[in-house]
Amino acid sequence: MDKYDILKKYFGYDSFRPGQETLVDAILEGRDTLGIMPTGAGKSLCYQVPALLMPGITLVISPLISLMKDQVTTLNQAGIHAAYLNSSLTQGQYLIALRNMRRGQYKIVYVAPERLLTESFQEAVRGITLSMVSVDEAHCISQWGQDFRPSYLKIHDFIETLPVRPVISAFTATATREVREDILALLDLRDPVTLTTGFDRKNLKFIVQHPRDKMKTVLEYLKDHEQECGIIYCLTRKTVEEVCERLQREGYSATRYHAGLSDRERQQNQEAFIYDQKQIMVATNAFGMGIDKSNIRYVIHYNMPKNIESYYQEAGRAGRDGLPSECILLYAGQDVITNQFFIEKMEGSEAMDDETARQVQERERERLKKMTFYCTTNECLRAYILGYFGEYGSNYCGNCSNCLTQFEESDVTGIAANLVGCVRESRWTYGMTMIIDTVHGSKNAKVLRGRMNENPYYGSCEEVPLYQLRQVMNHLILNGYLQLTDDNYPVVRLAERSGELLEGKTVTMKVAKEQPKEKRKPEKEKNRKLPKMGQDVDPELFAQLRELRLEMARKEKVPPYIIFSDKTLAQMCTLRPRTRAQMLEVSGVGEFKYEKYGEQFLQKIRELSADGTIPEKPEPPEETSVGEAEENISGQEKKSGKRAVKQSLS
Repeated sequence: MDKYDILKKYFGYDSFRPGQETLVDAILEGRDTLGIMPTGAGKSLCYQVPALLMPGITLVISPLISLMKDQVTTLNQAGIHAAYLNSSLTQGQYLIALRNMRRGQYKIVYVAPERLLTESFQEAVRGITLSMVSVDEAHCISQWGQDFRPSYLKIHDFIETLPVRPVISAFTATATREVREDILALLDLRDPVTLTTGFDRKNLKFIVQHPRDKMKTVLEYLKDHEQECGIIYCLTRKTVEEVCERLQREGYSATRYHAGLSDRERQQNQEAFIYDQKQIMVATNAFGMGIDKSNIRYVIHYNMPKNIESYYQEAGRAGRDGLPSECILLYAGQDVITNQFFIEKMEGSEAMDDETARQVQERERERLKKMTFYCTTNECLRAYILGYFGEYGSNYCGNCSNCLTQFEESDVTGIAANLVGCVRESRWTYGMTMIIDTVHGSKNAKVLRGRMNENPYYGSCEEVPLYQLRQVMNHLILNGYLQLTDDNYPVVRLAERSGELLEGKTVTMKVAKEQPKEKRKPEKEKNRKLPKMGQDVDPELFAQLRELRLEMARKEKVPPYIIFSDKTLAQMCTLRPRTRAQMLEVSGVGEFKYEKYGEQFLQKIRELSADGTIPEKPEPPEETSVGEAEENISGQEKKSGKRAVKQSLS
């Protein structure tokens, strides 16, 4: 078999996604590789396909038990022999797995980095042929990465102990230039093929909101997405408990995950979410790395995370199947203070000296500042994220809350001059809230106690809404007219450009146009049943196929998406296969999965078509068919062309 046969037979795809084939070819040529690909781009296929073509065993080094279990379950369901070695196994199970590995029963073995240098694992490895060592979540090796794990530094030492150096491949979804350089150096990748496919996830819609009542905003959103799976991220365990309890009281199928729960409860709650027993996971950032659940339709950040890397990784858990999904961030000024507190309490790892720990802390403050700017900018949110990772393009994506909002250029010179003047005339330095309250003319205790009511600019903007004052203040900081310190309690100070404004420089900024409020749709007009799958996907057929998938998943005791993804079910609805050959045309249906599940889905489609539950599939427009196209192609071109035509149907 060649790489295309492997791809189709075991994974059900006719062609590779962008970047995958380049990395697969490099590995098969014996080259070290580094693949930087966004979540959902198919990184795992880049090492799994060559692993099945190479003569020996592939070791995949992975940071989390949940990630390993999910990947191994998926591979076994596809007919590929795989196993994992980590602390979730009993001593007896671990020794049996090692023995099976030595016997060559597995092609792919996942292992925790902590196990690499243990005596038992070292002994087992000496008796096998290692074709490749693949490092998943490779950013964990870098002290500048958001998920640094000292155990990843053992990988190079492990490779040095091997009698024959295998191919080394590394993969990650988010990596800045510094992190990429660390990965290359610390893994000692030799003349590697390095590929960055781009960080953009076009199916994700990015939304930032500044609600007065976050809980109310979440509940209003969930009313229109009751049957969809989603994650709600919170900064603290306390907030997780409060949000989850409220959702449960409101009748939503929600569970929770944070480090304060027992290992057993975390595991149970995670499985309830993965197996579709619970629709909503409310969690801290302790949840999610390696979770391959493909039908997550939304990720809500109840609080602002500490940096863009963490945000994009967490938000990227939505829409892994490529279907439209939403990433919503609910911002409040308190989120900045909470994150600053966490940064100050950071402790360096054993692998860091004091100076490195100080530098990391300073870097985290700078990252937090850029995360805050993301929450306050009126520019394209997607462009802001991509620019952070060094990818520049259009400043309009058409699929974020800023691009979908009508803005107008507004002269805010007067407001800006009052804010800067207030900072200049203050006896002491204060934070943003105090300055804004002062120009707004607040009579609260803090303003009076600080004698800010005696400031010449007190009440100078009393007619301006508080939200608009905050917008202008953020604009001034973002554009260098004021600066916000990096202290435990950040204060506002004059900046280099403050003088320009006080000397009469005009300041304009984009502000949202006032829009008439839309009337809420009546209950009967809402479509809460299913996520949007496309105009040609019959909702009744999709619901029936999803129900069948759930029944089969319960019998098999596997997550439903491992049987078939939502995207695969949606394509079944589009193509309406009636035969084995037609079912194998569906993206995501390989030969092994067809033999195991395909006939039952075919039978369901036949039944629903026969009894009139779903309308007959409309006739396709007159154009060249797959068969006709193939007649004009010969040899290898025919094989490649067939894949291209099939792929166009996905």
